[in-house]
Amino acid sequence: MSVRLAVPRVLLSGIVGSTAYGLARPGSDVDRLGIYAVPTEQLHGLHPPIQSHVFTEPDRTIHEAAKWCRLALGGNPTVMELVWLPEDLYEVRTPLGDELISLRSSFLSAKRVRDAYLGYATQQFRRLETRGDGSFSADTRKRTAKHARHLKRLCHQGLELYTTGRLTIEVEDPQAYHDFGDQVAADSEAARPLLAEYEAAFDANRSVLPNQPDEAAVEAWLLRVRAHFYRPGTTS
Repeated sequence: MSVRLAVPRVLLSGIVGSTAYGLARPGSDVDRLGIYAVPTEQLHGLHPPIQSHVFTEPDRTIHEAAKWCRLALGGNPTVMELVWLPEDLYEVRTPLGDELISLRSSFLSAKRVRDAYLGYATQQFRRLETRGDGSFSADTRKRTAKHARHLKRLCHQGLELYTTGRLTIEVEDPQAYHDFGDQVAADSEAARPLLAEYEAAFDANRSVLPNQPDEAAVEAWLLRVRAHFYRPGTTS
């Protein structure tokens, strides 16, 4: 189901999160992520334009083009998935959005991908560690299982991206992720071996990614966006 976004000049938008991963269950939220462009004239005024819009009911996050690029160049897993979605999960596609998809490999670099994906997975593990021995409320157990699923997914997707230069959004065996989440909800220490396993795998595998992303290609795209939305004498 397509949802009209209350932000103009959207370049690319799609369904992300658990629905895209194949991990959604009845009652799961449907998350959407997108990129928009501010009018170029607004970049020259006294006050910088808003860089992100976050909505709820339904859940949508829309980043301005430059901010999205900076996050993606840093290897941010959350924003990165937008340019690797299956075709049927895109709800808004424009020529500039398609250009961005074609440039997705330009954002990648070995160290940033490793640091970002393992870093996010480690953050998930730290959250799990603070949850104690599993003797907590049903709601907390549910959140713990969710964080554990994300830890496993981030590790798997990060290693795939690091070693192949490709990112598969939908997980291969959703039930294994749910089983892992339930296991960790009962005992948070169950997540530690998996994190250690993937840290060792990153160490043992050579990356196909370059040492630095291709910022020139990314900047050239961003300048095309600015030129496209340049309307002299207007501010909206």
